[in-house]
Amino acid sequence: MGDRPDIRTSELADKAAIAPRHLLAPFFKESAKVVLLALARNPNLKEQDLLRLLERKDLPAEVLREVSLHREAARNYGIKLALARHPRTPRLVSLPILKFLYLFDLLRVVHTPAVPADVKIAAEENILKKSEFSPRGERITLARRATGRVAAALLDTTDRELIQACLDNPFLTEAHVIKVLALNSLPPVVVQQIAGHSRWANRYHVRLALIRNPATPFPLVAEFIPKITIVDLREISLDRRMPEQVRTLIATHCAERLKASGRST
Repeated sequence: MGDRPDIRTSELADKAAIAPRHLLAPFFKESAKVVLLALARNPNLKEQDLLRLLERKDLPAEVLREVSLHREAARNYGIKLALARHPRTPRLVSLPILKFLYLFDLLRVVHTPAVPADVKIAAEENILKKSEFSPRGERITLARRATGRVAAALLDTTDRELIQACLDNPFLTEAHVIKVLALNSLPPVVVQQIAGHSRWANRYHVRLALIRNPATPFPLVAEFIPKITIVDLREISLDRRMPEQVRTLIATHCAERLKASGRST
């Protein structure tokens, strides 16, 4: 509530609720919740005033809720975006806003560090829904800038340029790529581009996933096998879903490696 006596705070709140715009400046620096609530309800506030208030990252959730109810918030896109990006906006306020935001503004929400994780996940879901109807160029740009989760989801395509953009995404992780390679309906072109990508094809666990994927070109499988441990190769060879050609190659390779090391099979 601040250090002022209650009566002083009440007087400030009364003034904040009705002050004309040219007298509002001092109230933006107040810390008492009751004053900030009154300020947020002031009908004289315009878009720039509410945006100025939303620059404060210490606003209580109750104040942010009042901002969302202000008549200016209802008709100003910028205020909606600022509310969605504010770290303290209540979920009941921020989540419904997401469906009104443009694709790349949703991306701004996701990339705002202090936004709660569940709000970011909801924003990602909205991004994927909107991207289905976006022009190809926007999808490629999105693939380059999106989070790893979104980039991984966008990999389910036959568009080579889009696949390349996803694989080059700096937020895409090895875990994302391995999960994608485990998809049953993944287009073969995705597997082939991962297998030929310098960033991913040199990762041990990605190579394991590529060997397991039937769409990986056999010459690449043969190239990867010598760089995999015998323990992992044996586990792969026991998988009856693997092509017989690959299982035979693994068995032959393991036998030769064990013989060279003087160990028995």
